[in-house]
Amino acid sequence: QVQLVESGGGLVQAGGSLRLSCAASGRTFSSYAMGWFRQAPGKEREFVAAISSSHSTDYADSVKGRFTISRDNAKNTVYLQMNRLNSEDTAVYYCAAKIAPWVERLGESYDYWGQGTQVTVSS
Repeated sequence: QVQLVESGGGLVQAGGSLRLSCAASGRTFSSYAMGWFRQAPGKEREFVAAISSSHSTDYADSVKGRFTISRDNAKNTVYLQMNRLNSEDTAVYYCAAKIAPWVERLGESYDYWGQGTQVTVSS
């Protein structure tokens, strides 16, 4: 069983930055692929970014060039650096872990989920 705890959300002005963190339990973190998803009010959950066990990355078109996903296996933590935030980035952001090591955009492919952290961008 893997537990994921997100942190770093909050209120930020448009154009600002935030860094989300997701701390994972378990001794096999380095072998998992990790992903970030988000869900805005009244919308379906959507893929944001993912990183494989070998540090390959994938991004949604809407965040490419603004967001960066990274991982620190020594700390069992994955990060999402978010720059140039805009109101469309307002959502609850979820961290997810996938036993299979390659990146995936489908949420159904992920085995474990965090509780989410709210990101609100004011214009």
